[in-house]
Amino acid sequence: MYVNRRTFIRNTGLLLGYSLLPYSNLYSDSNQKQLGVCLVGLGYYSTDLLAPALQLTKHCRLTGIVTGSPWKIPKWQKRYTIPDKNVYNYQNMGRIADNPDIDVIYIVLPTGLHAQYAIKAATTGKHVWCEKPMARTAVECQAIIEACIKNKVKLSIGYRMQHEPNTQKIMRWADSKPYGKIKSITAEAGYYDSRSDHWKQNKALGGGAMYDMGVYPLNATRYATGEEPIAVLKASHTTKRPKIYTEVDETTQFTLEFPSGAIANCKTSFGASMNKLHIHGETGSYGLSPFQAYGGIRGKTSDGILLNQRIPNQQAQQMDNDAIAIMNNTPVMVPGEEGMKDIRIVEAIYTSAKSGKKISL
Repeated sequence: MYVNRRTFIRNTGLLLGYSLLPYSNLYSDSNQKQLGVCLVGLGYYSTDLLAPALQLTKHCRLTGIVTGSPWKIPKWQKRYTIPDKNVYNYQNMGRIADNPDIDVIYIVLPTGLHAQYAIKAATTGKHVWCEKPMARTAVECQAIIEACIKNKVKLSIGYRMQHEPNTQKIMRWADSKPYGKIKSITAEAGYYDSRSDHWKQNKALGGGAMYDMGVYPLNATRYATGEEPIAVLKASHTTKRPKIYTEVDETTQFTLEFPSGAIANCKTSFGASMNKLHIHGETGSYGLSPFQAYGGIRGKTSDGILLNQRIPNQQAQQMDNDAIAIMNNTPVMVPGEEGMKDIRIVEAIYTSAKSGKKISL
Protein backbone atom coordinates (compact mmCIF):
# COMPACT_ATOMS: atom_id res chain seq x y z
CA MET A 1 0.00 0.00 0.00
CA TYR A 2 1.30 3.43 -0.94
CA VAL A 3 1.37 5.89 1.95
CA ASN A 4 1.90 9.59 1.27
CA ARG A 5 5.53 10.31 2.22
CA ARG A 6 4.65 13.33 4.38
CA THR A 7 2.04 11.33 6.28
CA PHE A 8 4.54 8.53 6.79
CA ILE A 9 7.28 10.84 8.02
CA ARG A 10 4.95 12.83 10.26
CA ASN A 11 3.23 9.79 11.78
CA THR A 12 6.38 7.83 12.47
CA GLY A 13 8.29 10.78 13.88
CA LEU A 14 11.28 9.90 11.70
CA LEU A 15 12.19 13.51 11.08
CA LEU A 16 13.17 14.09 14.67
CA GLY A 17 14.96 10.78 14.98
CA TYR A 18 16.98 11.24 11.83
CA SER A 19 18.00 14.75 12.76
CA LEU A 20 19.39 13.65 16.12
CA LEU A 21 21.02 10.33 15.25
CA PRO A 22 23.67 9.60 12.64
CA TYR A 23 21.69 6.51 11.64
CA SER A 24 18.24 5.53 12.81
CA ASN A 25 17.74 2.92 15.50
CA LEU A 26 14.04 2.56 14.90
CA TYR A 27 14.16 -1.23 14.59
CA SER A 28 13.89 -4.19 16.91
CA ASP A 29 16.92 -6.11 18.14
CA SER A 30 15.75 -9.12 16.18
CA ASN A 31 16.06 -7.17 12.93
CA GLN A 32 19.74 -6.29 13.04
CA LYS A 33 20.72 -8.45 10.09
CA GLN A 34 22.50 -6.45 7.40
CA LEU A 35 20.88 -6.64 3.99
CA GLY A 36 23.11 -7.57 1.09
CA VAL A 37 23.11 -4.96 -1.68
CA CYS A 38 24.10 -5.60 -5.29
CA LEU A 39 25.04 -2.54 -7.38
CA VAL A 40 24.03 -2.68 -11.05
CA GLY A 41 26.35 -0.42 -13.01
CA LEU A 42 29.79 0.59 -11.77
CA GLY A 43 30.03 4.14 -13.04
CA TYR A 44 30.87 7.27 -11.06
CA TYR A 45 27.91 7.22 -8.70
CA SER A 46 28.42 3.61 -7.66
CA THR A 47 32.20 3.87 -7.54
CA ASP A 48 32.68 7.19 -5.77
CA LEU A 49 29.52 7.49 -3.70
CA LEU A 50 27.36 4.40 -3.16
CA ALA A 51 30.08 1.80 -2.59
CA PRO A 52 31.94 3.99 -0.06
CA ALA A 53 28.61 4.86 1.61
CA LEU A 54 27.81 1.18 2.00
CA GLN A 55 30.89 0.90 4.19
CA LEU A 56 29.23 3.40 6.55
CA THR A 57 25.76 1.87 6.71
CA LYS A 58 24.49 0.02 9.74
CA HIS A 59 21.75 -2.04 8.11
CA CYS A 60 23.16 -3.03 4.72
CA ARG A 61 26.43 -4.02 3.08
CA LEU A 62 27.84 -4.39 -0.41
CA THR A 63 27.70 -8.06 -1.39
CA GLY A 64 27.42 -8.12 -5.18
CA ILE A 65 27.99 -6.27 -8.45
CA VAL A 66 26.61 -6.35 -11.99
CA THR A 67 28.81 -4.91 -14.71
CA GLY A 68 29.42 -5.09 -18.43
CA SER A 69 33.05 -4.07 -17.95
CA PRO A 70 35.10 -7.15 -16.98
CA TRP A 71 38.25 -5.07 -16.33
CA LYS A 72 36.53 -3.38 -13.39
CA ILE A 73 35.85 -6.65 -11.57
CA PRO A 74 39.29 -7.37 -10.00
CA LYS A 75 39.52 -3.91 -8.44
CA TRP A 76 36.04 -4.16 -6.96
CA GLN A 77 36.62 -7.67 -5.67
CA LYS A 78 39.86 -6.69 -4.00
CA ARG A 79 38.52 -3.48 -2.47
CA TYR A 80 35.22 -4.90 -1.20
CA THR A 81 35.95 -8.63 -0.83
CA ILE A 82 33.27 -9.68 -3.30
CA PRO A 83 33.43 -13.41 -4.13
CA ASP A 84 33.25 -14.69 -7.69
CA LYS A 85 29.78 -16.12 -7.15
CA ASN A 86 28.43 -12.62 -6.44
CA VAL A 87 29.73 -11.06 -9.65
CA TYR A 88 27.28 -10.87 -12.56
CA ASN A 89 26.89 -9.31 -15.98
CA TYR A 90 23.76 -7.92 -17.62
CA GLN A 91 22.99 -11.21 -19.34
CA ASN A 92 23.12 -13.49 -16.30
CA MET A 93 21.91 -11.17 -13.53
CA GLY A 94 18.70 -13.18 -13.37
CA ARG A 95 20.69 -15.78 -11.46
CA ILE A 96 20.73 -13.43 -8.48
CA ALA A 97 17.38 -15.03 -7.66
CA ASP A 98 19.31 -18.03 -6.29
CA ASN A 99 21.85 -16.02 -4.29
CA PRO A 100 21.03 -15.68 -0.57
CA ASP A 101 23.86 -13.15 -0.13
CA ILE A 102 21.85 -10.54 -2.04
CA ASP A 103 18.64 -9.00 -0.70
CA VAL A 104 18.50 -5.76 -2.69
CA ILE A 105 19.39 -4.89 -6.28
CA TYR A 106 20.26 -1.21 -6.77
CA ILE A 107 19.89 0.07 -10.36
CA VAL A 108 22.57 2.70 -11.02
CA LEU A 109 22.48 2.91 -14.82
CA PRO A 110 21.68 5.61 -17.39
CA THR A 111 18.04 6.65 -17.07
CA GLY A 112 17.05 5.06 -20.37
CA LEU A 113 18.01 1.65 -19.00
CA HIS A 114 16.26 1.90 -15.63
CA ALA A 115 12.99 0.27 -16.65
CA GLN A 116 14.60 -2.70 -18.39
CA TYR A 117 16.89 -3.59 -15.52
CA ALA A 118 14.60 -2.62 -12.63
CA ILE A 119 11.98 -4.99 -14.04
CA LYS A 120 14.65 -7.66 -14.49
CA ALA A 121 15.73 -7.10 -10.89
CA ALA A 122 12.16 -7.43 -9.61
CA THR A 123 11.72 -10.79 -11.32
CA THR A 124 14.56 -12.21 -9.20
CA GLY A 125 12.42 -11.70 -6.10
CA LYS A 126 14.93 -9.25 -4.62
CA HIS A 127 13.93 -5.79 -3.44
CA VAL A 128 14.63 -2.98 -5.90
CA TRP A 129 16.26 0.39 -5.37
CA CYS A 130 16.38 2.57 -8.46
CA GLU A 131 18.29 5.79 -8.93
CA LYS A 132 16.47 8.96 -9.91
CA PRO A 133 15.04 9.90 -12.29
CA MET A 134 12.94 6.75 -12.15
CA ALA A 135 12.66 6.25 -15.93
CA ARG A 136 12.20 8.13 -19.18
CA THR A 137 8.40 7.90 -19.30
CA ALA A 138 5.50 7.46 -16.92
CA VAL A 139 4.61 4.28 -18.81
CA GLU A 140 8.03 2.84 -17.95
CA CYS A 141 7.61 3.92 -14.32
CA GLN A 142 4.26 2.13 -14.11
CA ALA A 143 5.81 -1.01 -15.58
CA ILE A 144 8.49 -0.98 -12.85
CA ILE A 145 5.87 -0.54 -10.14
CA GLU A 146 3.76 -3.37 -11.51
CA ALA A 147 6.76 -5.72 -11.76
CA CYS A 148 7.62 -5.07 -8.11
CA ILE A 149 4.02 -5.61 -7.00
CA LYS A 150 3.78 -8.82 -9.01
CA ASN A 151 6.97 -10.17 -7.47
CA LYS A 152 6.09 -8.93 -3.96
CA VAL A 153 9.21 -6.83 -3.50
CA LYS A 154 9.68 -3.29 -2.24
CA LEU A 155 10.63 -0.49 -4.61
CA SER A 156 12.39 2.70 -3.55
CA ILE A 157 13.63 5.58 -5.71
CA GLY A 158 16.96 7.23 -4.86
CA TYR A 159 15.77 10.71 -3.93
CA ARG A 160 18.44 11.14 -1.27
CA MET A 161 17.34 14.67 -0.41
CA GLN A 162 14.10 13.42 1.11
CA HIS A 163 16.24 11.59 3.69
CA GLU A 164 18.17 14.77 4.57
CA PRO A 165 17.11 16.58 7.81
CA ASN A 166 17.01 20.18 6.54
CA THR A 167 14.96 19.08 3.55
CA GLN A 168 12.67 17.16 5.86
CA LYS A 169 12.06 20.32 7.89
CA ILE A 170 10.97 22.09 4.71
CA MET A 171 8.67 19.15 3.99
CA ARG A 172 7.14 19.56 7.47
CA TRP A 173 6.68 23.28 6.90
CA ALA A 174 4.62 22.49 3.80
CA ASP A 175 1.98 21.30 6.28
CA SER A 176 2.48 23.72 9.18
CA LYS A 177 3.15 26.84 7.07
CA PRO A 178 5.05 28.83 9.74
CA TYR A 179 5.38 31.77 7.32
CA GLY A 180 1.83 31.72 6.06
CA LYS A 181 0.45 30.57 2.76
CA ILE A 182 3.18 29.83 0.22
CA LYS A 183 3.08 32.37 -2.59
CA SER A 184 6.06 31.49 -4.76
CA ILE A 185 9.08 29.22 -5.05
CA THR A 186 12.40 29.57 -6.83
CA ALA A 187 14.30 26.34 -7.40
CA GLU A 188 17.46 25.88 -9.47
CA ALA A 189 19.91 23.00 -9.90
CA GLY A 190 22.73 22.67 -12.38
CA TYR A 191 26.44 22.42 -13.02
CA TYR A 192 28.85 23.01 -15.87
CA ASP A 193 29.48 19.71 -17.65
CA SER A 194 32.57 19.96 -19.82
CA ARG A 195 32.11 16.53 -21.39
CA SER A 196 31.20 16.35 -25.06
CA ASP A 197 30.54 12.63 -25.52
CA HIS A 198 28.63 11.29 -22.55
CA TRP A 199 25.39 9.36 -22.14
CA LYS A 200 23.80 12.47 -20.59
CA GLN A 201 23.93 14.01 -24.08
CA ASN A 202 22.19 10.96 -25.58
CA LYS A 203 18.40 11.11 -25.86
CA ALA A 204 17.85 7.35 -26.05
CA LEU A 205 19.75 6.85 -22.79
CA GLY A 206 17.69 9.46 -20.99
CA GLY A 207 20.07 12.37 -21.25
CA GLY A 208 19.27 16.04 -20.87
CA ALA A 209 19.44 18.54 -18.05
CA MET A 210 15.73 18.22 -17.25
CA TYR A 211 15.97 14.51 -16.53
CA ASP A 212 19.29 14.50 -14.74
CA MET A 213 19.24 17.73 -12.69
CA GLY A 214 15.77 19.07 -13.37
CA VAL A 215 14.05 16.53 -11.16
CA TYR A 216 15.73 18.18 -8.14
CA PRO A 217 13.94 21.54 -8.45
CA LEU A 218 10.81 19.79 -9.71
CA ASN A 219 10.66 17.42 -6.74
CA ALA A 220 11.53 20.28 -4.40
CA THR A 221 8.54 22.35 -5.52
CA ARG A 222 6.27 19.42 -4.74
CA TYR A 223 7.66 18.65 -1.29
CA ALA A 224 7.97 22.34 -0.40
CA THR A 225 4.29 23.03 -1.16
CA GLY A 226 2.88 19.63 -0.21
CA GLU A 227 0.86 19.88 -3.41
CA GLU A 228 0.83 18.47 -6.91
CA PRO A 229 1.08 21.07 -9.70
CA ILE A 230 -2.00 21.61 -11.84
CA ALA A 231 -0.20 23.05 -14.85
CA VAL A 232 3.07 23.75 -16.56
CA LEU A 233 2.50 27.42 -17.37
CA LYS A 234 5.51 27.63 -19.66
CA ALA A 235 8.79 25.91 -20.42
CA SER A 236 11.74 26.49 -22.71
CA HIS A 237 15.03 24.87 -23.74
CA THR A 238 18.22 26.75 -24.61
CA THR A 239 21.82 25.85 -25.35
CA LYS A 240 25.10 27.70 -25.67
CA ARG A 241 26.78 24.60 -27.10
CA PRO A 242 24.55 23.40 -29.96
CA LYS A 243 27.29 21.18 -31.39
CA ILE A 244 27.27 19.13 -28.17
CA TYR A 245 23.62 19.34 -27.20
CA THR A 246 22.16 18.17 -30.49
CA GLU A 247 19.64 15.68 -29.04
CA VAL A 248 18.86 16.90 -25.54
CA ASP A 249 18.45 20.09 -23.54
CA GLU A 250 21.47 21.84 -22.04
CA THR A 251 19.30 24.28 -20.08
CA THR A 252 15.59 24.16 -19.28
CA GLN A 253 13.39 26.70 -17.55
CA PHE A 254 9.85 25.94 -16.44
CA THR A 255 7.06 27.49 -14.41
CA LEU A 256 4.54 25.44 -12.43
CA GLU A 257 1.16 26.42 -11.00
CA PHE A 258 -0.17 24.77 -7.84
CA PRO A 259 -3.78 24.42 -6.56
CA SER A 260 -3.20 26.94 -3.76
CA GLY A 261 -2.12 29.55 -6.29
CA ALA A 262 1.60 29.19 -5.57
CA ILE A 263 3.86 29.67 -8.58
CA ALA A 264 7.22 27.92 -8.92
CA ASN A 265 9.91 29.28 -11.23
CA CYS A 266 12.56 26.64 -11.91
CA LYS A 267 15.77 26.28 -13.88
CA THR A 268 18.18 23.46 -14.56
CA SER A 269 21.34 23.29 -16.63
CA PHE A 270 24.46 21.46 -17.72
CA GLY A 271 25.90 24.83 -18.69
CA ALA A 272 26.07 26.72 -15.39
CA SER A 273 26.31 26.08 -11.67
CA MET A 274 23.16 26.74 -9.63
CA ASN A 275 21.90 25.21 -6.42
CA LYS A 276 19.16 26.96 -4.47
CA LEU A 277 15.64 26.53 -3.17
CA HIS A 278 13.74 29.55 -1.84
CA ILE A 279 10.14 29.61 -0.59
CA HIS A 280 8.25 32.88 -0.18
CA GLY A 281 5.30 32.92 2.23
CA GLU A 282 2.82 35.59 3.23
CA THR A 283 4.76 36.56 6.35
CA GLY A 284 8.32 35.50 5.59
CA SER A 285 10.59 33.27 3.56
CA TYR A 286 13.07 30.43 3.91
CA GLY A 287 15.28 28.24 1.83
CA LEU A 288 18.41 26.20 1.32
CA SER A 289 21.55 26.93 -0.66
CA PRO A 290 22.89 24.49 -1.57
CA PHE A 291 19.73 22.41 -1.45
CA GLN A 292 20.87 19.29 -3.36
CA ALA A 293 24.64 18.99 -2.93
CA TYR A 294 26.18 15.76 -1.64
CA GLY A 295 26.92 17.52 1.64
CA GLY A 296 26.77 20.86 3.40
CA ILE A 297 23.05 21.46 2.91
CA ARG A 298 22.25 24.68 4.71
CA GLY A 299 19.94 27.66 4.73
CA LYS A 300 17.99 30.06 6.89
CA THR A 301 14.67 31.78 7.36
CA SER A 302 13.84 35.43 6.95
CA ASP A 303 13.73 35.78 10.73
CA GLY A 304 17.15 34.27 11.25
CA ILE A 305 16.51 30.60 12.02
CA LEU A 306 19.40 28.53 10.69
CA LEU A 307 18.76 25.34 8.76
CA ASN A 308 22.07 23.57 9.17
CA GLN A 309 21.57 20.09 10.63
CA ARG A 310 24.19 17.59 9.52
CA ILE A 311 24.28 13.87 8.81
CA PRO A 312 27.52 11.96 8.15
CA ASN A 313 26.59 10.71 4.67
CA GLN A 314 23.43 11.23 2.61
CA GLN A 315 23.67 8.03 0.60
CA ALA A 316 24.31 5.93 3.71
CA GLN A 317 21.32 7.54 5.44
CA GLN A 318 19.12 6.85 2.42
CA MET A 319 20.15 3.21 2.13
CA ASP A 320 19.84 2.58 5.85
CA ASN A 321 16.34 4.08 5.89
CA ASP A 322 15.32 1.89 2.96
CA ALA A 323 16.87 -1.18 4.58
CA ILE A 324 14.92 -0.53 7.79
CA ALA A 325 11.69 -0.40 5.76
CA ILE A 326 12.50 -3.77 4.24
CA MET A 327 13.44 -5.39 7.55
CA ASN A 328 10.39 -4.03 9.37
CA ASN A 329 8.06 -4.42 6.37
CA THR A 330 7.01 -0.78 6.57
CA PRO A 331 6.45 1.72 3.72
CA VAL A 332 9.57 3.11 2.09
CA MET A 333 9.99 6.88 2.28
CA VAL A 334 10.22 7.42 -1.50
CA PRO A 335 8.15 4.79 -3.34
CA GLY A 336 7.84 4.28 -7.07
CA GLU A 337 4.66 6.33 -7.21
CA GLU A 338 6.65 9.36 -6.10
CA GLY A 339 9.18 8.90 -8.89
CA MET A 340 6.41 8.44 -11.45
CA LYS A 341 4.71 11.71 -10.45
CA ASP A 342 7.88 13.61 -11.33
CA ILE A 343 8.26 11.90 -14.69
CA ARG A 344 4.68 12.70 -15.69
CA ILE A 345 5.49 16.36 -15.05
CA VAL A 346 8.83 16.10 -16.88
CA GLU A 347 6.97 14.82 -19.94
CA ALA A 348 4.56 17.76 -19.70
CA ILE A 349 7.49 20.19 -19.43
CA TYR A 350 8.96 18.84 -22.67
CA THR A 351 5.55 19.11 -24.33
CA SER A 352 5.20 22.72 -23.19
CA ALA A 353 8.69 23.62 -24.38
CA LYS A 354 7.98 22.12 -27.78
CA SER A 355 4.54 23.67 -28.24
CA GLY A 356 5.07 26.94 -26.40
CA LYS A 357 1.75 26.36 -24.65
CA LYS A 358 0.44 25.88 -21.13
CA ILE A 359 -0.02 22.20 -20.33
CA SER A 360 -2.63 21.24 -17.77
CA LEU A 361 -1.76 18.32 -15.55
